Amino acid sequence: MNRARIFLTGVGGQGTLTATTLLARTALDAGLPVTSGEIHGMAQRGGVVESTLLIGGYRSARISQGEADVLLGFELLETLRALPMLKRGGHVVSNAEAIQPVGVCLGRECYPPLEAVLETARGFAASVVMVPAISLAEQAGTAKAANIVLLGAAAACGALPFDVAALVRSVEKYLKPKIVPLNLKALELGAQAAAAGQAA
Repeated sequence: MNRARIFLTGVGGQGTLTATTLLARTALDAGLPVTSGEIHGMAQRGGVVESTLLIGGYRSARISQGEADVLLGFELLETLRALPMLKRGGHVVSNAEAIQPVGVCLGRECYPPLEAVLETARGFAASVVMVPAISLAEQAGTAKAANIVLLGAAAACGALPFDVAALVRSVEKYLKPKIVPLNLKALELGAQAAAAGQAA
């Protein structure tokens, strides 16, 4: 698989944009043409952030409903909301842990349980991999590495057109040296979680 339309969604502060850039650079280093889409939503902490990454020679950066080969969900509720973007038979790789919005914290809204999101996702996707990205990132050294945990999981389960080793090279090449070791650990933990479960 050298082509992929990837839809990324999360909330501000999760490193969704960093993940998009790292994936794009990894694809370029592998000799694959890349088109990156606009960011939609509010990048401030807590606001919804969406981006698109099309690998393999697509002319447009747009992904319409039902076209994404891969949905990378950095936050569980945003994964649920973005499922219509996925084509039938696509891949879902998601954080299994919630970042509850203000309305839920104040008791005005209800947050869907993981089991309900998983069941809905399985109705859309050929494969669904959910990993506790925040908890694993904390094991690696910081919760901020949850985005890298998710990339490790996506590569390990075959959702991306390159493997974990390619992401390792990108982390070493493109991230600041002082945060490279913990991000390599985050990649490893994400890959292990995906390999162990392949589903929540």
